[in-house]
Amino acid sequence: MLLDLGTLPAFVLASAVVILTPGVDTFLLLRTSVRFGTRPGVYALAGIHTASLIQVAAVVSGLGALVTSRPEVLSVMKWLGAAYLVYLAVSILRGLWLTRREAANAPVPEETVRPDANPFLRGLLSNITNPKMLLFSLAFLPQFVGSAANPAIQLAMLGGVFLLLAAVWEFAIVFASSRIADKLRNPGFRNSLDLVSALAFIGISVGLVAS
Repeated sequence: MLLDLGTLPAFVLASAVVILTPGVDTFLLLRTSVRFGTRPGVYALAGIHTASLIQVAAVVSGLGALVTSRPEVLSVMKWLGAAYLVYLAVSILRGLWLTRREAANAPVPEETVRPDANPFLRGLLSNITNPKMLLFSLAFLPQFVGSAANPAIQLAMLGGVFLLLAAVWEFAIVFASSRIADKLRNPGFRNSLDLVSALAFIGISVGLVAS
């Protein structure tokens, strides 16, 4: 048969476990949505999934296996990914410092707060520079090819299902967190989330290099 749908239930269950595990994407979406609202959160989500589509396409085409077979390429990707996460963390911490310094002189009205960078680009770069997604796709998706006559089409189908499930969950994060932020209107809460996100990015960058 062209596709083996018998592996789909197990794949959906395994995907749900992976998707529900917090990572860079979760913290980035939470921080963007709470700080700036639903629309920037959706832009960040679009950037994340554009990168994921590129990575899944690389796996389906066989390019991913070629890249990961070169240790020097993987090493460069890890350092680039870690460097970008550190950059995000430093940007957030710098924003916190500037906000506190301005608040000590003249508080900035909530309505004047705007995204400090292109959220789509941040989502794209945070994901595309992280080789863990590519390695995960290479290790995870082929396990569910089953008896499909065309493994490439099966991999594409599995990748599409995974990205759809992830998009639904992450859109729920964006929508819920932006609505909660609208009700709280508490700068202290938002600043605390910024600090947690910055520390998470630094911790994940260290883990990325050390892995």
